[in-house]
Amino acid sequence: MSFFKACSLSAVVAGFVTVLVGFTSSAVIVFQAARAAGADDAIVASWMWALGIGMGLTCIVPSLRYRMPVVTAWSTPGAAVLVTALAGVSLAEATGAFIVSAVLIMISGYSGIFEKAMKRIPPGIASGMLAGVLLKFGMNVFVSMQDSLVLVLPMFLLYLLMRRYQPRYAIPLVLAAGGVIAALLGQLHVDALHWSLARPVFTRPEFSVTAIVGVALPLFMVTMASQNVPGVAVIKASGYSVPVSPVIGLTGLVTLLLAPFGAYALNLAAITAAIASGEEAHPDRSRRYVAAVMAGVFYCLIGIFGATVTTLFAAFPKALVMAVAGLALLATIGNGLATALHEPDGREAAMVTFLVTASGMVLFGIGSAFWGLVGGVLTLLLLPAKKS
Repeated sequence: MSFFKACSLSAVVAGFVTVLVGFTSSAVIVFQAARAAGADDAIVASWMWALGIGMGLTCIVPSLRYRMPVVTAWSTPGAAVLVTALAGVSLAEATGAFIVSAVLIMISGYSGIFEKAMKRIPPGIASGMLAGVLLKFGMNVFVSMQDSLVLVLPMFLLYLLMRRYQPRYAIPLVLAAGGVIAALLGQLHVDALHWSLARPVFTRPEFSVTAIVGVALPLFMVTMASQNVPGVAVIKASGYSVPVSPVIGLTGLVTLLLAPFGAYALNLAAITAAIASGEEAHPDRSRRYVAAVMAGVFYCLIGIFGATVTTLFAAFPKALVMAVAGLALLATIGNGLATALHEPDGREAAMVTFLVTASGMVLFGIGSAFWGLVGGVLTLLLLPAKKS
């Protein structure tokens, strides 16, 4: 059956919802990462262009090739890592780190060693590092209440209600409600909003040991362990036999090509992939790939209008951005801690990883995510396993 014959309204809507949920739940974190790299509005728009086009291509190409839903995303935990790790790193060095990380992802995918390599990394340590990186985002929800209680408290209460009744739409509705409240309070800077197309801005990469060790390696680790692993799990749970290695290799290749324009890391999606591969996309499993293709089309549109998206988020007050980012990551933080502390044998190592990473310590110009990983591995090696 051709693509156009397989196309359906439900698949188009599912593709749109996939992008809506994926974008609104984490775009603010990507913006924070870009700002941490010293990006101005033009470069932030270029990041959105590169990421949008990259996600679009990596959704459309494999979904059409394999006739199965393949949904990709930017690395949200990776962006969170960058917010901390890019302190003191120039934009050129950050770009070089993106390239190194992309090459590692590409090699891991095309070589077929991805699953074997990931099995050697204790899940508790990887999850502890992720939870440590994201902790401050979750805390920011409540920190922002100190100065903006009228704005943030209703957002938090709405989030709790939506998590109970309609969890899939919690973050989009919280973002919309926050925008309405900010407008009523006179805190929405609509004068900054303007419609314009994004223009790719090329950043010449520079390579430094500090950026490779402190940015590229943590970005690679988090993207592979915290994004691609659950992404593969969703594909398998949905009953599709997508060739994982070439798809992951493709995400690395596209990231490599677009890294000088701001594509820091692309990977398999998990939560949003479940939308495109579920029954809401189409009752016929063989036609659900259309939803993933349409998601790719919508992502490309977001990339093209990246400059408008940039000014849209610039119009929001800081407290709103902090609250949405933190609420979007609460479940991820909880899951990370649960996985980190699940196994008694590695619990102390996972806690060391979590605490060191959450501390934000910087040694020799290298960020806390790397030192958390080092501390966790050392703890695991030096402490004897507990006897059952």
